[in-house]
Amino acid sequence: MTQHLADALPTPSGTRPGWWREAVIYQVYPRSFADSNGDGMGDLEGIRRRLPYLRDLGVDAVWLSPFYASPQADAGYDVADYRAIDPMFGTLHDADAVIREAHALGLRIIVDLVPNHCSDQHEWFKQALREGPGTPLRERFHFRPGRGADGSEPPNDWESIFGGPAWTRVADGEWYLHLFAPEQPDFNWEHPAVQDEFRSILRFWLDLGTDGFRIDVAHGLVKAPGLPDLGRDEQLKLLGNQVLPFFDQDGVHEIYRSWRTVLDEYAGDRIGVAEAWTPSADRTALYLRSDELHQAFNFHYLNTGWDAEALRGAIDDSLDAMRPVGAPTTWVLSNHDVVRHVTRYGGGDQGLARARAAALLMLALPGSAYVYQGEELGLPEVLDLPDAVRQDPSFFKANGQDGLRDGCRVPIPWSGTQAPYGFGDGGSWLPQPAEWAGLSVEAQSGDPASTLELYRAALRIRRERAELGAGDAVEWLEAPAGVLAFRRGAFVCTVNTTGEPVRLPAAGEVLLSSAALGDPDVLPADSAVWWLG
Repeated sequence: MTQHLADALPTPSGTRPGWWREAVIYQVYPRSFADSNGDGMGDLEGIRRRLPYLRDLGVDAVWLSPFYASPQADAGYDVADYRAIDPMFGTLHDADAVIREAHALGLRIIVDLVPNHCSDQHEWFKQALREGPGTPLRERFHFRPGRGADGSEPPNDWESIFGGPAWTRVADGEWYLHLFAPEQPDFNWEHPAVQDEFRSILRFWLDLGTDGFRIDVAHGLVKAPGLPDLGRDEQLKLLGNQVLPFFDQDGVHEIYRSWRTVLDEYAGDRIGVAEAWTPSADRTALYLRSDELHQAFNFHYLNTGWDAEALRGAIDDSLDAMRPVGAPTTWVLSNHDVVRHVTRYGGGDQGLARARAAALLMLALPGSAYVYQGEELGLPEVLDLPDAVRQDPSFFKANGQDGLRDGCRVPIPWSGTQAPYGFGDGGSWLPQPAEWAGLSVEAQSGDPASTLELYRAALRIRRERAELGAGDAVEWLEAPAGVLAFRRGAFVCTVNTTGEPVRLPAAGEVLLSSAALGDPDVLPADSAVWWLG
């Protein structure tokens, strides 16, 4: 088997296996990271050129959102060919160059994989439409006759996550299932050909040198037998934890056991990361048993508000759930599907202060942390995008979600005082706010008070302190109401979630603070401090 440089890459704590147990992984949304050819759209070559920035930031791995051949009905999460690159992002040669350059810089690459559904332009689906009812290709999807005397009603009452029925009728009268947009037909994972195809896709990208996969809608592949009615009118939530007959079915685990076998065939500790929205942290842990996947996103933590008691509960619940299966807990504050946490935490100066403190809290916890592009710059959500530029498919559904995902996907600012702020030479596919000039990488670099330098310092300290990242527990310390305080070896983290300064005896030497400190015995409002005690 071909050996890759990834096999010998260092881990945050040295050379032992399990780099992913305490890695900081940076999410790149390719459309919005860097544009190399001036067409206003980010691309793989733009990513390759900016990899030194990510190395210097101090992350361990880079997760790339989809770049596959796609009609882009849902920003690339509608895949037409899983082994080809969409021309808007470049070529397979460009993907190979990104992987090789990342490895040369000591970074690992994780690619997005979308197994729940494909594009309606996928060759399998197009052929299934041509062949008609009762033919083999249709069995690879969920085609069903409609209900009612003339079959004009959908086969069941399921709704699309993006709004409206989860079924679309085709010309010959049958209906097909799509939990997302009509352009995204769901695969039937009971069919052996689907399972074989995706094991082949895994090997294709592993052979190219990728270090793992982030698995989109990992909880959605298996549907309850008979596709029973949901029996209620509540609108489904894209990022919810409802108990549903098409999410978090036990049958998904056999699929991931077969995938783990493939991953373990390759040297270099290749990993699978589940995007699994489940009703509880305990259900999430089931995806991470020793013969299944390696990590799962901690959406229970992401959804926790800026409240000390709630945060402590989420931290304890997360660590307790992962410990029995021996998996690391992951921590995440933002991604391409949620409102950026600066805005979620109140926006403006207050939201930024809380976001900076939340970053130090997250990076002090045991396990692996995910950073969404631009959060290291303190970017807020863009809330005033004109309707004419929106591209989120849920925005166009009258009964769908809020359609605000475009606001977290605006291209990030690199340099200069005018848009597109160094993103590229030809504008940007979504307009950038004027105030982002002061938030660019160039504007913040070297400013010790900037959010970028706070992240750089935090990631440097995290690498230097052996107790950070490693382990599966924290030692909680006594603290006033609204304050979190915990110890990890000689390291102490204190977080004030209140809007007022709190007097708390200094815990030792200050390593890093999210806010300027005057009296060392006073924690500023909405701040976090790292101490060496």
